[in-house]
Amino acid sequence: MTTEQQFDHSITVCREVFVKKLADYGAAWRIMRQESVTDQIFIKASRIRNIEQKGIRKIDEDIFSELTGIVNYSIIGLVQIELGFSQIVNTDTQEALDRYDFYVENAKNLMLAKNHDYNEAWRLMRVQSFTDLILQKINRTKTIENHNGATCASEGIDANYYDIMNYAIFYMIKYSEITDKK
Repeated sequence: MTTEQQFDHSITVCREVFVKKLADYGAAWRIMRQESVTDQIFIKASRIRNIEQKGIRKIDEDIFSELTGIVNYSIIGLVQIELGFSQIVNTDTQEALDRYDFYVENAKNLMLAKNHDYNEAWRLMRVQSFTDLILQKINRTKTIENHNGATCASEGIDANYYDIMNYAIFYMIKYSEITDKK
């Protein structure tokens, strides 16, 4: 499969989880402030790093599940940047899915452009590097959030969410390739 096909497959998995959670909870995430979304991504990336370092996990969610969560929370973060948080859940399922698809398309276009310029260098990276890059982007995002979104020379929070999402998808692709060989 091509990178684009692998990206689409990974997003399909993530979107299916997003749809199921929308059925269970609605768009309850709409009440989350930006910083809380970033912290959710941080928790998931920290757990991945912990599993990578210790080699064991004690709850029945694997790294792939956490990566799915990172992708979905990155999209939620992008929606929250656009709409701001809400005191009430004011987003129906169709609107949530439309916004999800919009941000996925943006992420995919960004990935394709960067993948062209970097000549698929990510394929030669270790999966642990994706975890570290995600954690770095989270820390950058937290710093920008602590500065009320202001930057002097850097991209904003949205660019970090897109990069986090794409690194998580690259990890998902490599994780699938590794586990399929076993």
